[in-house]
Amino acid sequence: MQDSADWMVQRKWITNNPIFEVTNTSLSCNTPGTPARSSIPITAGQNITAVYMYWVHTVGPMIAWLAYCSNAANDCTTFDSSTASWFKIGQKGLESGTIQEGQWFQKSFSRWDGTGSLWSETVPRGLRPGRYLLRNEIVSLHSANKPQFYPECAHLEVGGEGDRFPSEEYLVKIPGVWSMDQPEINIDIYSPEVANLTVYNIPGPKVWTGEE
Repeated sequence: MQDSADWMVQRKWITNNPIFEVTNTSLSCNTPGTPARSSIPITAGQNITAVYMYWVHTVGPMIAWLAYCSNAANDCTTFDSSTASWFKIGQKGLESGTIQEGQWFQKSFSRWDGTGSLWSETVPRGLRPGRYLLRNEIVSLHSANKPQFYPECAHLEVGGEGDRFPSEEYLVKIPGVWSMDQPEINIDIYSPEVANLTVYNIPGPKVWTGEE
Protein backbone atom coordinates (compact mmCIF):
# COMPACT_ATOMS: atom_id res chain seq x y z
CA MET A 1 0.00 0.00 0.00
CA GLN A 2 2.79 2.45 0.86
CA ASP A 3 4.17 2.12 -2.68
CA SER A 4 0.88 2.33 -4.55
CA ALA A 5 -1.36 4.80 -2.74
CA ASP A 6 -1.28 8.30 -4.21
CA TRP A 7 -2.81 9.66 -1.01
CA MET A 8 -0.04 8.30 1.22
CA VAL A 9 1.64 11.12 3.17
CA GLN A 10 3.98 9.01 5.31
CA ARG A 11 7.46 8.07 4.11
CA LYS A 12 7.89 4.36 3.60
CA TRP A 13 9.19 2.05 6.33
CA ILE A 14 9.49 -1.71 6.03
CA THR A 15 10.01 -2.89 9.60
CA ASN A 16 8.91 -2.15 13.14
CA ASN A 17 12.42 -2.85 14.38
CA PRO A 18 14.35 -0.02 16.00
CA ILE A 19 17.45 1.70 14.71
CA PHE A 20 20.33 1.27 17.14
CA GLU A 21 23.18 3.23 15.55
CA VAL A 22 23.28 6.98 16.13
CA THR A 23 25.18 7.38 12.83
CA ASN A 24 22.78 5.33 10.70
CA THR A 25 21.57 7.38 7.71
CA SER A 26 18.13 5.76 8.11
CA LEU A 27 17.81 7.64 11.40
CA SER A 28 16.35 10.59 9.52
CA CYS A 29 13.18 8.93 8.18
CA ASN A 30 13.50 5.19 8.90
CA THR A 31 14.24 2.39 6.42
CA PRO A 32 14.12 3.01 3.50
CA GLY A 33 12.45 6.39 4.02
CA THR A 34 11.20 6.54 0.43
CA PRO A 35 9.32 9.81 -0.16
CA ALA A 36 5.53 9.85 -0.04
CA ARG A 37 3.45 11.00 -3.00
CA SER A 38 1.16 13.40 -1.16
CA SER A 39 1.28 15.88 1.69
CA ILE A 40 -0.94 17.12 4.50
CA PRO A 41 -2.16 20.70 4.05
CA ILE A 42 -1.95 22.57 7.35
CA THR A 43 -1.81 26.17 8.51
CA ALA A 44 0.91 27.34 10.88
CA GLY A 45 -0.54 27.43 14.38
CA GLN A 46 -2.67 24.32 13.90
CA ASN A 47 -2.10 20.98 15.61
CA ILE A 48 -0.82 17.91 13.79
CA THR A 49 -1.57 14.47 15.28
CA ALA A 50 0.25 11.19 14.73
CA VAL A 51 -1.55 7.91 15.45
CA TYR A 52 0.36 4.85 16.67
CA MET A 53 -1.05 1.34 17.02
CA TYR A 54 0.21 -1.22 19.56
CA TRP A 55 2.99 0.87 21.07
CA VAL A 56 4.50 -1.16 23.91
CA HIS A 57 7.56 0.64 25.28
CA THR A 58 7.32 2.98 28.25
CA VAL A 59 10.59 4.81 29.01
CA GLY A 60 12.26 7.55 26.99
CA PRO A 61 11.64 10.86 25.25
CA MET A 62 9.40 11.56 22.27
CA ILE A 63 10.33 14.41 19.96
CA ALA A 64 8.61 16.04 16.98
CA TRP A 65 10.79 17.71 14.37
CA LEU A 66 10.27 19.72 11.20
CA ALA A 67 12.63 20.23 8.26
CA TYR A 68 12.15 22.49 5.27
CA CYS A 69 12.54 20.56 2.01
CA SER A 70 15.39 22.73 0.84
CA ASN A 71 15.98 21.47 -2.68
CA ALA A 72 15.53 23.92 -5.55
CA ALA A 73 11.84 23.18 -6.04
CA ASN A 74 10.99 22.88 -2.33
CA ASP A 75 9.77 19.41 -3.31
CA CYS A 76 9.59 16.84 -0.50
CA THR A 77 8.88 14.03 -2.98
CA THR A 78 12.47 14.29 -4.24
CA PHE A 79 14.17 15.56 -1.09
CA ASP A 80 16.92 13.56 0.67
CA SER A 81 15.99 13.64 4.36
CA SER A 82 19.54 12.83 5.49
CA THR A 83 20.63 16.28 4.24
CA ALA A 84 17.86 18.15 6.06
CA SER A 85 18.27 20.72 8.80
CA TRP A 86 15.83 19.74 11.53
CA PHE A 87 14.30 21.74 14.36
CA LYS A 88 12.19 20.62 17.30
CA ILE A 89 8.56 21.71 17.50
CA GLY A 90 7.70 19.65 20.58
CA GLN A 91 9.04 17.09 23.01
CA LYS A 92 7.67 14.94 25.79
CA GLY A 93 9.60 13.13 28.48
CA LEU A 94 9.53 12.26 32.18
CA GLU A 95 6.44 13.87 33.70
CA SER A 96 6.77 12.77 37.34
CA GLY A 97 8.55 10.29 39.56
CA THR A 98 11.85 8.56 38.89
CA ILE A 99 13.57 7.70 35.65
CA GLN A 100 13.10 3.96 36.12
CA GLU A 101 9.61 3.76 37.59
CA GLY A 102 8.09 7.19 37.02
CA GLN A 103 5.44 8.48 34.67
CA TRP A 104 6.81 9.14 31.22
CA PHE A 105 4.58 10.44 28.46
CA GLN A 106 5.69 7.36 26.53
CA LYS A 107 4.24 5.20 29.31
CA SER A 108 0.83 6.84 29.06
CA PHE A 109 1.14 6.58 25.27
CA SER A 110 1.67 2.80 25.42
CA ARG A 111 -1.27 0.68 24.23
CA TRP A 112 -1.61 -3.10 24.17
CA ASP A 113 -5.24 -3.42 23.08
CA GLY A 114 -5.13 -2.19 19.50
CA THR A 115 -6.62 1.22 20.19
CA GLY A 116 -4.69 4.10 18.68
CA SER A 117 -2.36 6.30 20.68
CA LEU A 118 -2.51 9.98 19.71
CA TRP A 119 0.48 12.32 19.73
CA SER A 120 -0.32 15.96 18.95
CA GLU A 121 2.02 18.91 18.50
CA THR A 122 1.54 22.42 17.16
CA VAL A 123 3.06 23.65 13.92
CA PRO A 124 4.61 26.88 15.18
CA ARG A 125 2.54 29.97 14.51
CA GLY A 126 4.53 32.34 12.36
CA LEU A 127 6.42 29.61 10.48
CA ARG A 128 6.95 30.65 6.89
CA PRO A 129 4.88 28.72 4.33
CA GLY A 130 6.35 25.87 2.34
CA ARG A 131 6.74 22.13 2.12
CA TYR A 132 8.22 20.45 5.17
CA LEU A 133 9.01 17.02 6.56
CA LEU A 134 7.45 16.16 9.91
CA ARG A 135 9.51 13.66 11.88
CA ASN A 136 8.02 11.93 14.93
CA GLU A 137 10.73 10.19 16.91
CA ILE A 138 10.39 7.88 19.89
CA VAL A 139 13.58 7.04 21.79
CA SER A 140 13.14 3.98 23.99
CA LEU A 141 15.61 3.49 26.84
CA HIS A 142 14.51 0.19 28.37
CA SER A 143 17.67 -1.63 27.22
CA ALA A 144 20.69 -0.60 29.28
CA ASN A 145 23.16 1.48 27.25
CA LYS A 146 21.43 0.45 24.04
CA PRO A 147 18.98 3.16 23.01
CA GLN A 148 16.36 2.33 20.42
CA PHE A 149 15.25 4.93 17.87
CA TYR A 150 11.89 4.81 16.12
CA PRO A 151 11.56 7.65 13.58
CA GLU A 152 8.65 8.18 11.19
CA CYS A 153 8.28 10.99 8.64
CA ALA A 154 5.39 12.57 6.79
CA HIS A 155 5.05 15.36 4.24
CA LEU A 156 3.41 18.66 5.22
CA GLU A 157 2.43 21.65 3.12
CA VAL A 158 2.37 24.57 5.53
CA GLY A 159 0.28 27.63 4.72
CA GLY A 160 -0.41 30.88 6.48
CA GLU A 161 1.01 34.39 6.67
CA GLY A 162 4.13 33.58 8.68
CA ASP A 163 7.60 34.81 7.80
CA ARG A 164 9.74 33.20 10.48
CA PHE A 165 12.28 30.39 10.42
CA PRO A 166 14.49 29.09 13.23
CA SER A 167 18.04 30.38 13.58
CA GLU A 168 21.10 28.14 13.45
CA GLU A 169 21.06 27.40 17.18
CA TYR A 170 17.84 25.42 16.70
CA LEU A 171 18.95 23.45 13.62
CA VAL A 172 20.61 20.02 13.62
CA LYS A 173 21.46 17.21 11.25
CA ILE A 174 20.03 13.71 11.65
CA PRO A 175 22.10 11.64 11.97
CA GLY A 176 24.29 13.95 13.98
CA VAL A 177 22.12 15.18 16.82
CA TRP A 178 22.51 12.03 18.93
CA SER A 179 25.77 10.64 20.28
CA MET A 180 26.72 7.79 22.55
CA ASP A 181 28.71 10.41 24.46
CA GLN A 182 25.42 11.93 25.63
CA PRO A 183 24.55 10.49 29.07
CA GLU A 184 20.83 10.91 28.35
CA ILE A 185 21.18 8.63 25.30
CA ASN A 186 23.83 6.15 26.48
CA ILE A 187 21.97 5.43 29.70
CA ASP A 188 21.30 2.50 32.03
CA ILE A 189 17.98 3.30 33.70
CA TYR A 190 18.45 0.38 36.12
CA SER A 191 21.78 1.52 37.58
CA PRO A 192 21.68 2.89 41.14
CA GLU A 193 23.15 6.19 39.92
CA VAL A 194 20.28 6.74 37.48
CA ALA A 195 17.20 4.76 38.53
CA ASN A 196 16.01 7.11 41.27
CA LEU A 197 16.76 10.42 39.58
CA THR A 198 13.68 12.57 39.12
CA VAL A 199 14.97 14.76 36.28
CA TYR A 200 15.67 13.70 32.71
CA ASN A 201 16.89 16.42 30.37
CA ILE A 202 16.03 15.68 26.75
CA PRO A 203 19.21 16.33 24.75
CA GLY A 204 19.46 18.28 21.53
CA PRO A 205 18.41 21.86 20.74
CA LYS A 206 15.61 23.78 22.39
CA VAL A 207 12.09 23.56 21.00
CA TRP A 208 11.39 26.30 18.47
CA THR A 209 8.02 27.88 19.22
CA GLY A 210 7.98 30.35 16.35
CA GLU A 211 8.30 33.33 18.67
CA GLU A 212 12.07 33.76 18.43
